[in-house]
Amino acid sequence: MKCPYCAGEDSRVVDSRPTEDRTSIRRRRECTSCSRRFTTYEKLENVPLLVIKKDQTRELFSPEKIRNGIIQACHKRPVTAQQIDNIVSGVEQMAYNSMKQELTTRQIGEMVMEELRKLDEVAYVRFASVYRQFTDIPSFMHELRQMMIDKKNESL
Repeated sequence: MKCPYCAGEDSRVVDSRPTEDRTSIRRRRECTSCSRRFTTYEKLENVPLLVIKKDQTRELFSPEKIRNGIIQACHKRPVTAQQIDNIVSGVEQMAYNSMKQELTTRQIGEMVMEELRKLDEVAYVRFASVYRQFTDIPSFMHELRQMMIDKKNESL
């Protein structure tokens, strides 16, 4: 690691610890040339994940887009920012753990809906109504009926 003060190319690690969010390692280093200390962060590099949209175009996976959709679905619902962040992190982790380089918007949407269903039924229905683009009342009612059946089966 090159020293930011003297550009010396040799340093030793004095201390290592994970960051608060546990996504990277903070390393405190000391330059062997000038003895000054500096901090570096080591983070796992993710392979870019592409999302295949409905029109078959591809774009980079964006947790922010998921977050925005969930925030809209949870508007005026008793859902905390932390719960939203947990869903976004969970969906992002599931997407990367799928070991695929490309996922469809449908696959990602289903992941989000599954998590919302567990958290808040109204938010789930809101998200599903936009995501599944219900065009008429019967298709919307079918989804509600299915939700009621699933809920009844869970309680058995």
